[in-house]
Amino acid sequence: MTDPEPTITSYDGAPTRRVTAGDVTFAYRELGPEGGIPVVFFVHLAGTLDNWDPRIVDTIARERHVITFDQRGVGASTGTVPRTIEEAADDAYAFIRALGLDKVDVFSFSMGGMIAQDLVLKHPELVRRLVLTGTGPRGGTDMDKVVLTTYLDLIRSAFRRVDVKELLFFNRNEEGTRAAKSFLARLNERTADRDTEITLRAFNTQLFAIRRFGRAQPSDLSAITQPTLIANGDNDRMVPSVLSDDLHRRIAGSRLVIYPDSGHGGIFQYHEEFAPLAAAFLRG
Repeated sequence: MTDPEPTITSYDGAPTRRVTAGDVTFAYRELGPEGGIPVVFFVHLAGTLDNWDPRIVDTIARERHVITFDQRGVGASTGTVPRTIEEAADDAYAFIRALGLDKVDVFSFSMGGMIAQDLVLKHPELVRRLVLTGTGPRGGTDMDKVVLTTYLDLIRSAFRRVDVKELLFFNRNEEGTRAAKSFLARLNERTADRDTEITLRAFNTQLFAIRRFGRAQPSDLSAITQPTLIANGDNDRMVPSVLSDDLHRRIAGSRLVIYPDSGHGGIFQYHEEFAPLAAAFLRG
């Protein structure tokens, strides 16, 4: 009789695994105790397995089984990046079902939150609890401006020779710069089995999928009855902070948390406060 494999408790030690759904092979990582309802993480624009803050992942994984994954055509997942958020939600559903799961909690950030909304609306029986951070609703005010904002900051980041996330995710003041440097250092703690960065073509496809989402007719979010936690910074330049208020108004019974003097990456700047809050919410 062989001993069971030890539980992986740290995201930087979680091996990259693969599962096939149809003609797509998804790359994913998992950690935390087995059993119960797992928490599936939906990543942001251009994000790969290496773009999750380990302080948030590890905090939730202390008591829950956590799964992160690469969207189709991103990182180590095969296939072509979907042109719409709806298609990305279909891919997420295929991935979750390929793992043999019929009930999950969802933790999402930015574009991942848009995908999560579509998943919940199409497959409400699949999701028990929902965390939406740094995101907004279909057809939300000024969401379609994300393309211009992103391209301008890409140019600025090239001139300044900094990671574009420093400009897009954090305020351009002393506190924001300090938080950005700390966040980026945490993302680089993993040194082995790093993921493949997104290609420029895949990045542009995702970006324009967000713009289509922003220009589309609004979804009926009153259909979301799952307990929902919404969080953002008070100065989100990518997905305007007012859209978090919009989500809160339209999802009955949702809880809204806005962090001061922070931007799109407010949950990362305030990870010491937010991570245990999210873990407690997901505990239910």
